[in-house]
Amino acid sequence: MHRLLAIFLTFLVMAFPIAAAEPVGRQVSDSGIKHSFLIAGPDTALIDEGGRILWRCRGGARDGFALKNGNFLIAWKNEVLEMTRANKVVFRYRLGKGNQEIGTAAPLSNGNVLVTELGTKPRLLELDRKGKVQVEFPLQPETTNAHMQTRMARKTSTGNYLVPHLLAHAVKEYNVEGEILRTIRTDLETLGGRKAKNWPFTAIELANGNTLVGCTMGNKVVEFDKAGKVAWKVDNQRIGNLIRDACGVQRLANGNTVITSYRAGKGMPKMIEVTPDFKVVWKFESGKLRSVHHFQILTTNGKKEPQALK
Repeated sequence: MHRLLAIFLTFLVMAFPIAAAEPVGRQVSDSGIKHSFLIAGPDTALIDEGGRILWRCRGGARDGFALKNGNFLIAWKNEVLEMTRANKVVFRYRLGKGNQEIGTAAPLSNGNVLVTELGTKPRLLELDRKGKVQVEFPLQPETTNAHMQTRMARKTSTGNYLVPHLLAHAVKEYNVEGEILRTIRTDLETLGGRKAKNWPFTAIELANGNTLVGCTMGNKVVEFDKAGKVAWKVDNQRIGNLIRDACGVQRLANGNTVITSYRAGKGMPKMIEVTPDFKVVWKFESGKLRSVHHFQILTTNGKKEPQALK
């Protein structure tokens, strides 16, 4: 085994204490694909490639990441925590006064933490690890329905911010001053218009400069080019009705896209992996875990996914 891979696997095993010996889910793949991944939602846990829980904390998480230092950055409705593998809190941010929910907790390359708040004063924040505000500006979600204002925002390679606004049917790119530089519409007629309920939930910049968006109740994932045109999409017509509320999404190094179905019914996979030509090559099934809201794929068949640990 390659030395770097061996080091990473050793880190994964040692950094996350095993909380359950029996698998809590089943990974189904004709080609033998196995992933380890972090899930956030009613259950907040790290799952190994055998479907076993390596670490867990309280449920109800909105967003979350495994960090290079072995800790976890997790967002709940009212706070963001960075915790050690023993669940010791080393960073805490509490929801600002006057607002109702937190939507985002994302680690940044400069060491800061990206946070979004929903409520009467929807805003985006960049905080240093002492909790001091480095960036702050108001968001423009086009609704006073706090719960539907925004979800998982992400920072781009150019230093801007991609923020999904559900009821605005739009992903807006803001600069550090809070100016909207462009708007990606998810209610295009080619996507079914507003009646399709393509509420954007996750917006991620891809290596090619395009933006990958999970469109929740529209039951589709769309890749938009820089001009806001559809470059690729997957929906239930393509993959046999396996998508039920596309919340978290991730593009893997091999070009495949992993999607979580937050409202997956009994017997349905909670997560799926789809190739660019719409073949479902992996499923995660579980009768023990509840809905998956957001996730982070960490390894594929023992090999670390690039940029997996933030």
